[in-house]
Amino acid sequence: MNITIVTACPGGRTTSWLAAQRLARAAERAGHQPILDAEDAGNSDLVIVAASAPVDLARHAGRPLYRADMADALTDPDRVIEVAPEAAQPYDPADEPAVVAEADAGAAPSEQARIVGVTACPTGVAHTFMAAEALTEAGRSLGHEVRIETQGSVGAQDALTEEEIAAADVVLLACDIEVDDSRFAGKRIYRASTGAALKRAKATIEAALAEAAVESGNAPEGSAPAAKSKGSIKERGVYKHLLTGVSFMLPMVVAGGLCIALSFVFGIHAADQKGSFAAALMQIGSGAAFKLMVPVLAGYIAYSIADRPGLTPGLIGGLLATNLGAGFIGGIIAGFLGGYAALAVKRFVPLPASIQSLKPILIIPLLSSLATGLVMIYVIGTPVAAILDTLTHFLNSMGSTNAVLLGLLLGGMMCFDMGGPINKAAYTFGVGLLSTHTYLPMAAIMAGGMVPPIGLGLASLVARPKFDTAEREGGKAALVLGLCFITEGAIPFAARDPLRVIPCCVVGGAVAGAMSMYFGCKLMAPHGGLFVLLIPNAVTHALLYLGAIASGSVVTGLVYAVIKRRPATDDAPAANTADPLGLETSRAA
Repeated sequence: MNITIVTACPGGRTTSWLAAQRLARAAERAGHQPILDAEDAGNSDLVIVAASAPVDLARHAGRPLYRADMADALTDPDRVIEVAPEAAQPYDPADEPAVVAEADAGAAPSEQARIVGVTACPTGVAHTFMAAEALTEAGRSLGHEVRIETQGSVGAQDALTEEEIAAADVVLLACDIEVDDSRFAGKRIYRASTGAALKRAKATIEAALAEAAVESGNAPEGSAPAAKSKGSIKERGVYKHLLTGVSFMLPMVVAGGLCIALSFVFGIHAADQKGSFAAALMQIGSGAAFKLMVPVLAGYIAYSIADRPGLTPGLIGGLLATNLGAGFIGGIIAGFLGGYAALAVKRFVPLPASIQSLKPILIIPLLSSLATGLVMIYVIGTPVAAILDTLTHFLNSMGSTNAVLLGLLLGGMMCFDMGGPINKAAYTFGVGLLSTHTYLPMAAIMAGGMVPPIGLGLASLVARPKFDTAEREGGKAALVLGLCFITEGAIPFAARDPLRVIPCCVVGGAVAGAMSMYFGCKLMAPHGGLFVLLIPNAVTHALLYLGAIASGSVVTGLVYAVIKRRPATDDAPAANTADPLGLETSRAA
């Protein structure tokens, strides 16, 4: 049976693409021939529509049509394919308004919940928007009204209004970093990570409705405090505080690194000439931005822990870490120290009501800053500076064997979860070392992070018969994202075939990272992908660095092209081992 698959969602193309691919694979497993809507010639036997946004179906008039929920298409596509042939009805465009009216009338207003939420990830590029889209789709499929605000790299988009927040039954914060939740005071709040919202959107919505509670820190005056929503340490603890600091630090590091790289355009030592333009660029990059990166990291770690009272001791502790030579390790320690010191003063230092107003502007900043500063000066600074010096010396003087091993590790970590905690741990390590002018690891990290989308895009070109039209289009997009160092471009492929995609990406990323370290490539800016290479001297050994990225991408692409399964309809021809990459199309029976 030929089945036309139609998907549509209001938030973007990612969910639509994933739903279409899952339905197509399920149709192939059931022995049917899937046809994507864009390729439909009007001769299919059945039309399956999974749409949460208006879609023109007039061209399918007269054919059997089955409407499926978007959530079911994503989570149980085999069931959709199984029931569709029997449940489908001939489609008449004239019935469309009646169908919509019946659906609206059938919804039980008493069971419909109003959910507002915020999504935010450290880089604010991919997970932020994909999680918002997944939550919106899942909420609609469950019959709820959902509005999600995204706090990405360009700030808040689709911002929630005061009226929407006031009318909401639940607030869902799917955030890997700390966000301002003061506007949700008195509302039931549920917290989750962007990863959980993206992978288990329906379960996250259901958990939010069942487990959300008014948080003690946000409860209105006179209300009874409630425990915070349950969450893992990744969602609410040390990991989240660290990523909040990294998120605020990243733009400064990128700007500073690019300014340093731009100064090298005039020559490696051009900045030594006082009063020159190169010296001004170096002063902006190294003299200002890089000196502020550790204080900003520490300040916003403390902010994540103690809110605004933590910012002052965190910034002071971070600046002391810089001045004492404790670097990013000292900054991380100072951030947690300042945050918890401010939190302790805020909670456990009783004051008479007459001077209670002095607490936020005098008592907390003074006591927490003193505690943080004295501990940094007399306890933390010197030993951490010695540790950082030892690490820096080791990294700058290690032999080729150790360099290759470190490159293997960092490159593989960047590819394992593609924007998840392991990826972020490796990236944070490389960014932190920039403050000590250690540039080798950062080059290996960016090389490894570029491999998954480039490699999978390459596989979609090399083994075209193994990829359907939508996958090939996704491969083109992944190539562009990979060139920009957006590892998340590989997520749609990994979500569909994780047992094959992830190992291929890890191997390719490890190869790229190891080769980068072996060649001694140094990267001055922690982002930008291949476009950084347009700046002279921003990357040392630029041609060898390109070779490392290309080698890792080719490894990932060719290995995945070999092991990727053909569509079910091509299984028999695929048994021919003479064409292991699928470079030739199978012959028609």
